[in-house]
Formats: sequence, structure tokens, C-alpha cells
Amino acid sequence: MTVWRQSGAPLLAGVCLAVVVLLAAGCGHDTRTHGVASSEHTVAHRCADGAERAVGTKRSGMAAVVKRPTTAYRQPGSAPIRRFALLNVNGVSTVFSVLGEQVDATCRPAWLHVQLPIRPNGATGWVRAADVSTEHVHTRILVDLSERRVRFYRNGRLVLSSSAAIGSPATPTPLGRYYVNQRLVPSDPTGPFGPGAVGISAFSPVLTGWAQGGPIAIHGTNQPWSIGHDVSNGCIRVPNDVLRRLFAATPAGTPVVIRA
Repeated sequence: MTVWRQSGAPLLAGVCLAVVVLLAAGCGHDTRTHGVASSEHTVAHRCADGAERAVGTKRSGMAAVVKRPTTAYRQPGSAPIRRFALLNVNGVSTVFSVLGEQVDATCRPAWLHVQLPIRPNGATGWVRAADVSTEHVHTRILVDLSERRVRFYRNGRLVLSSSAAIGSPATPTPLGRYYVNQRLVPSDPTGPFGPGAVGISAFSPVLTGWAQGGPIAIHGTNQPWSIGHDVSNGCIRVPNDVLRRLFAATPAGTPVVIRA
């Protein structure tokens, strides 16, 4: 069992990581006005109540941090999917990645369409905007399995590229679109996770019996020879110096794309 300790790095502004105990596979509202007038000399815009619109671009995305217990629904107010607390199973703030929003007649978001950190991979749902705090993120991560390489972008510009170890043929790294939902620091930086792990919202497609369902992370390693090979249980390993840079630069909610 790996014991994780609190990180000194912020998850989002005002959101801290907590002490957690985790066995991982391979090894988470800034009030925004949308056209609403803030001056008495302007007129508030109007929207069609219930209108939906996308959030984010290739250069930016949005994270939603739970500020009070919330339920994710298949559609706004319809069949519930799951209840989420302020903290996840590791004691870390529960974070979603925002895909879109449904607005009210004053153009304020009433519901947010979010990616969920649960099985099946790629699961989405709707949460009440009032239950979360949102913040824009300007980073993204691309994992290319054929190249065995991790690339990190900020504001659309490549700022870090590294060779990586990926899942073995028997325990593959899952393809898809995910997001960073937690960052964890092991108590032993010389262990199999190196100095830290950037947890993402993906799960192993085969290790369903592992603790917490086999979560996937980008982490360091005590086996530097493995970098560049397909030898992990599904996680993505990078050199420890790269992990430190990635950990410090990657806020929760950062989109992660894993492609073949």
C-alpha cells in the first residue's frame, strides 16, 4: 500500500490536496457573468431559458470544484448518476472537467455538463452550477501511445515533451479524452511512483478488481529503464525530473487526450 502525503502545490486557487492512502493501477465557482450587465448604465442580455452552449477551446478549458455535495444527472434534473462529496475517496477536492453549460433567461449558467471521474471511461453528467466553483485552465496533455511520448501544452504552445512508459499489451493504457482530477505525493519518493502522480479520470480497461477500480495516472518511477517501453499496468510513467515539472505546472481540470 502506498501512503500519499499532502502536496504544497495548489490544486486550484484555494483548493488543497489532502493526505490519502491509495493503491493505483500501474502503479479529483469563480462566479462568472455571461453577458449579464454589472452596471446600471447597461442592459442585461437575455437568453433562451435552457439553452445549451459549449465551453472551452483548443487552448483553454474549465474545471469545476465541488463546493457542496452535489448529484450528477444524466440530463438536468433527470435520472441521477451518482452523488459526489466535497472530497473524493483520497481526501482530495472533487473536480470535474466542464464540457458545456445550460443557461437561464439571464444567460447565467444553471447546469454544467461535466466529465465524471468514474467508470465507464468517458462518463459525463450534469451538475447544478450553484454546487461548484469554476476556473479556466490553459493547459492540456497529449499522450501518444504509438510514440510512447507525453506532451504538455500551455496556451496552445508545447512547453514539455518526454518519452514515457505505457501499459503492456495485457494491461493497456486506455484511449480517450480525460482530465486531471487529482495530484498526489507519495510518502516515499524513491518508490514505484517516484516523487508524485498526476491522477486522471481514466480507469484500467482490465484491472477492474484493483483498489478504487484501477485508476490511471501519469507518475514518476523507480525503474528508469522502463521509460520508452510498454511495461506498465496501464499508467504512464515519465522520468522523475519530468514528473516534477509536470506536477507543478498542471492544474486540476487540465484536459488529457490519450491516443493510439
